[in-house]
Amino acid sequence: QVQLVESGGGLVQAGGSMRLACVGDGFFFANYWMYWVRQAPGKGLEWVALISAGGTAADYSESVRGRFTISRVNAQRTLYLQMNDLKSEDTAVYYCAKCPDWTTRCEHPHYDFRGQGTQVTVSS
Repeated sequence: QVQLVESGGGLVQAGGSMRLACVGDGFFFANYWMYWVRQAPGKGLEWVALISAGGTAADYSESVRGRFTISRVNAQRTLYLQMNDLKSEDTAVYYCAKCPDWTTRCEHPHYDFRGQGTQVTVSS
């Protein structure tokens, strides 16, 4: 049974930093592209960042490029999102998501599993 469990959310002041983590279980973590999405209050899911199975390639939405960094440690089955220079518009529930096919990139919203999310609140 696939499980994705996010952690690391909370309250931070604008301009601050925060790191989110997502632990994957029930599948061969190292062989799947992973990504982060977020949902702000009253809005739909927004893709944030994507990383290849081996961690050598990454892509970011325009809204976070240069401020956020996605990474992974496959030996620990863990995906990370380092968020710097946070803004009030980054306030959202953040979810990690798994691409469905072995070693194949997918585009949002074509994930097959998503975690329960972690709340990030940025105060201005």
